[in-house]
Amino acid sequence: MLRPPVLGRSLRRSSGFSILVKQMWGALRSRPQRLERWCSQGPCAQRNRNDALHPLCKGPVSAPGGTRQSPINIRWRDSVYDPQLKPLRVSYAAASCLHVWNTGYFFQVEFDDSAEGSGISGGPLENHYRLKQCHFHWGAANERGSEHTVDDRVYPAELHLVHWNSVKYRSYKEALTGENGVAVIGVFLKLGAHHEALQKLVEVLPEIKHKGARAVMGPFQPARLLPACRDYWTYAGSLTTPPLSESVTWVIQKQPIEVARSQLAAFRSLLFSALGEEEHSMVDNYRPLQPLMNRKVRSSFRAVEEGI
Repeated sequence: MLRPPVLGRSLRRSSGFSILVKQMWGALRSRPQRLERWCSQGPCAQRNRNDALHPLCKGPVSAPGGTRQSPINIRWRDSVYDPQLKPLRVSYAAASCLHVWNTGYFFQVEFDDSAEGSGISGGPLENHYRLKQCHFHWGAANERGSEHTVDDRVYPAELHLVHWNSVKYRSYKEALTGENGVAVIGVFLKLGAHHEALQKLVEVLPEIKHKGARAVMGPFQPARLLPACRDYWTYAGSLTTPPLSESVTWVIQKQPIEVARSQLAAFRSLLFSALGEEEHSMVDNYRPLQPLMNRKVRSSFRAVEEGI
């Protein structure tokens, strides 16, 4: 997850975040690349998964003193079924979509959050949370890319729909560092059929190839990116990019959505670099797994229903 963009300024103007990414890319260029055998599950997968990381994610394992960092590996057997968890109520207004832009770390779709009309409630949430933005994390290859994992299984990509607590806080910026300030729906992407709703985003990606570029979008309904089955896991966690604030209620969908190889390939056609800079493909933009520590992962469904 990314810290908020400053919408009143040109998106091509340098920011502290962009400078940080640029500095870290310089460190990466001075480091020899390692090519290693990839295996899709287990410790080998996690080791190679972390070796491939974007420099932004190669800092400290967690925030100083942090006890609720994200992402995590969800253990299906260890998750606790909570019959008190309600279905998550999702109500998005397609007309609230503003534009899509290349942040220099991933591509991000921005939504108008000035009114209550588009957001989520219910589930593990006590208040209504307004939709602010959505973005994806993905790997250089289909064997890695998701931030969260399930029983050590890694998916090629992960969607994050980011919302803020508009009852408790006055702005998204304030909510980012506040208690129960942010709610993120996480959706895994797996290889399969062509995804019609995702294609609308894929088609605009050539316009935002370089860092800072943006493109205006017409109406876009992000609810069409959610799986048909709304079973989920939930836990208390953090942002996955600086400042790593422990302000997030995560709602991770159990069922992945299917996307085509060509659609994931389009993600990888983007660049971390701005126009005129040395080109670096936008891949492996996920954070390493963090320790669960003393947290519980709750589920809205019984594991026995899945034959476990």
